[in-house]
Amino acid sequence: MLATWIGQGIKTARKTMEDAEGVRKLAEQFGGKKDLLLWTQGRYDLVGVMDIPSDEALAVLALQIGASGATRTETLRGFTADEMSGILERLG
Repeated sequence: MLATWIGQGIKTARKTMEDAEGVRKLAEQFGGKKDLLLWTQGRYDLVGVMDIPSDEALAVLALQIGASGATRTETLRGFTADEMSGILERLG
């Protein structure tokens, strides 16, 4: 998940550690886990790597994070090497 601070997020940047903990707990509520969170420079302010059990659960998680008004998120679906091998096998 890529995140950019907007409005409220910029104003409350000092509590980003608390917010990160809240996202970890939220991911766990969906049966997932937050594997890594990095604060970054550039186009995005945060990069999070999460293991969430379904695309639907990830969509709800992203919407709940966005509803705070602090961040705008973008999600990327990643594939493991085994998953990619299966995809390539289906190419024929």
